[in-house]
Amino acid sequence: MRVKIDYHRDGLVVDIPDANLAGVIEAADPKAAAPARDILLDAIRSPVGVPSLRELARGRRSACVVIPDVTRPMPNAVVLPEVLNAIEQGGVSRDRILILIATGLHRPNLGRELEEMVGAEIVRNWRIENHDARDAAAHVDLGVTSTGVPVGIDRRYVEADLKVLLGLVEPHFMAGFSGGRKLVCPGIAAERTIFAFHGAPLIAHPRSTNLELDGNPVHRTSTEVARQVGVDFTLNVVLDSRRRIAGAVAGEIEAAFHAATRLAADLTTCRIAAPADIVVAGAGGHPLDTTWYQAIKGVVAATRGVRKGGTIILAAGLREGIGSAEFRRLIAETAGLESFLTQIEAPGWFRAEQWELQEHAIAARHARIMLYSDGMPVSDQRKLFVDPVPSVEEGLRAALVAHGPTAKVLVMPHGPYVLPVVGVVGAA
Repeated sequence: MRVKIDYHRDGLVVDIPDANLAGVIEAADPKAAAPARDILLDAIRSPVGVPSLRELARGRRSACVVIPDVTRPMPNAVVLPEVLNAIEQGGVSRDRILILIATGLHRPNLGRELEEMVGAEIVRNWRIENHDARDAAAHVDLGVTSTGVPVGIDRRYVEADLKVLLGLVEPHFMAGFSGGRKLVCPGIAAERTIFAFHGAPLIAHPRSTNLELDGNPVHRTSTEVARQVGVDFTLNVVLDSRRRIAGAVAGEIEAAFHAATRLAADLTTCRIAAPADIVVAGAGGHPLDTTWYQAIKGVVAATRGVRKGGTIILAAGLREGIGSAEFRRLIAETAGLESFLTQIEAPGWFRAEQWELQEHAIAARHARIMLYSDGMPVSDQRKLFVDPVPSVEEGLRAALVAHGPTAKVLVMPHGPYVLPVVGVVGAA
């Protein structure tokens, strides 16, 4: 069977032997979604737990609207005009409205990339700035969370009179779901906050994983930080597998987020009877699969569908290489994944970006990881603690030799965006 998986911008078609195919993970997309603008306007005008955005804006002197960075496929060009228009109608002048990009520790989004993110008209007519976690003086100290995380948040947001978050809610491999509170922490948090937020104990917790919110310390910490700094209005968008707006929930930070996660869970999961011997997965396609740092999310997602001791074959574009300078340095300094997991438990030991390699190491304990990419030299792929393969099909042939000719293969075309849930097929 030929299956198209999300890969770079155009996708990748792979051949899976029919006799081995256990299934293809696809979400049940809505058959007749309303037009995107109608969905957004309904959410903005009828929020959960707070007045409409237009009403909230009345009497406010300034506004800060936080949006995800380029690593998230948030339809900012569709969402922002409706939100900004509501704030202006409420009486906040355009020159007093800031669009703040929640980069976390990622690089800034500028130039043509920024136009692709939000649309050329927004770039021309509105003030847009990137968060800089490493500028210590640009943050306000707000104390410490119950999990011991020091809270430093971007001063531009803290001092804004109206605080608005625009998030994309989808499964997240640490926080359960993205969106909502994550726009604040780690999105516009100080470096020291992000480091503590991604500390080894929080990441290693068994509940710090996709789809889990109850008992998840990453989710709890992020929510606590958002409460401390304050949020007036959130708009959480949910996409279907074709990246169309399938739903939106606006309002109070927690109520709107949890309502959106219920919708997202329905649109981003697919039941399977049992884990497979082999999983062939994409890493989400562009923009998520542009670096290995982000593509690791595809590896973690694939562990949900593969049995322990099985094989994951990941296809990722990797057009921008391994990732940040800190992540490249961390990989270069790491002798092996098992020794790394031991090392990060040592008191006082910490490296920037270690959380992503920690997730990779935990996944590697579960299954062998093969990697196909035509965007990164094989010599660099060999540094990533994976087995490079010249094609997905070649990797599959090798995996079938290892697991036997009757081994079952599960395909995850959308990587971390649509996840398998093990259980009785057809169960509620």
